[in-house]
Amino acid sequence: MVSVSIVMGSDSDRELGEKAKAVLDDFGVENELVVHSAHRSPGALREYVASSQAAVFIAVAGLSAALPGFIAAHTVKPVIGVPKDVKLGGLDSLLSMVQMPPGVPVACVGIDNARNAALLAVEILALSDVELEKKFAEHREKMRG
Repeated sequence: MVSVSIVMGSDSDRELGEKAKAVLDDFGVENELVVHSAHRSPGALREYVASSQAAVFIAVAGLSAALPGFIAAHTVKPVIGVPKDVKLGGLDSLLSMVQMPPGVPVACVGIDNARNAALLAVEILALSDVELEKKFAEHREKMRG
């Protein structure tokens, strides 16, 4: 069963999606990488979110970055936004994600920081998975040097 769905707004977001996927793969977290646009195919995205068994969504988007908010509006599962630097140094994407209205939360990591999005997803999943919690703690200890 897929634990994390990495959703990209377009194929041009694939590089960041692959970075998140690599981290999840390193932790042994089942994941999938898909392309769905909140603007070009909202019906297909809505259906995908409704039918997904993923426990966490990572949404990679640039420009207006509506993707994470769209997903959050259609699920009660955690959504982590990865703003992409396309224009304005990525600030337009970042602000689109962090300024969600009350009641529709989207977690957001730094611009182009897909690896942190994956680590946050692992941290969320580790709340109910003792083995994953242990792996994450070991990872953190290594990072501290």
